[in-house]
Amino acid sequence: MIDPIAFELGPFVVRWYGIIMASAFLIGITLAYYRASANNIDTNHILNMVTLIIPAAIIGARAYYVAFEWENYAGDFLEIIAVWHGGLAIHGGVIGGVIAGLIYVRIYRLPVWKIADIMAPSLILGQAIGRWGNFINQEAHGRAVSEQFINYFPAFIKNQMYINGQYYHPAFLYESIWNLIVFLLLIFRWPRKKFQGEIAMLYLVLYSTGRYFIEGIRTDSLMMGPFRVAQLISVVLIIIGLTTLIKGFRNAKNL
Repeated sequence: MIDPIAFELGPFVVRWYGIIMASAFLIGITLAYYRASANNIDTNHILNMVTLIIPAAIIGARAYYVAFEWENYAGDFLEIIAVWHGGLAIHGGVIGGVIAGLIYVRIYRLPVWKIADIMAPSLILGQAIGRWGNFINQEAHGRAVSEQFINYFPAFIKNQMYINGQYYHPAFLYESIWNLIVFLLLIFRWPRKKFQGEIAMLYLVLYSTGRYFIEGIRTDSLMMGPFRVAQLISVVLIIIGLTTLIKGFRNAKNL
């Protein structure tokens, strides 16, 4: 098992989870900065915007997770804010980040869909990287599997997926790879896009499709009655994305 603590500086403990998440944010910001510059958007807006988006995303991701796992957090305020222990729901993070981003965009009257297209590749790339934080914390894994099955994976993944005497599907890896594929597809599509907002909507559809199926094998899904919350949200996002894409392509064709 990989030690979740990267190093200690006196009383301060630095965890791999935090390092990986910080790296995901930094790489995503750098990409968004570059794409904004290439698309005639003042890069200062990107830097200013992320100072709102990052804390809003973290708060949203944690609040979303805690809300659906309230019985495990009720009465323990310190554990509620202990994000370094894991327990960040990406859908909550996206909601929090989008709200903060929309507020900024509205205040400064920036082109909403153009900004959304710029941010989408950064978001999915950050998600691909961030899943490795789940790997370190031995979370977001799938159902139990045989040793014969897990032997198809590198030894370091096999060892980390050995939890309480049982091997598990490295679902984090499946999603990380899928997110990376989506990122590459979005970058490939960018110079060929037909309307503003196309890249953002492709992100919604592609990411949500992969998440829907991967969520089906996870053992730690947030639940709403008999339903997995992430799958319900994924279906809603796929419908929104497809509806907007169809409308956008029709409008672009009629121009």
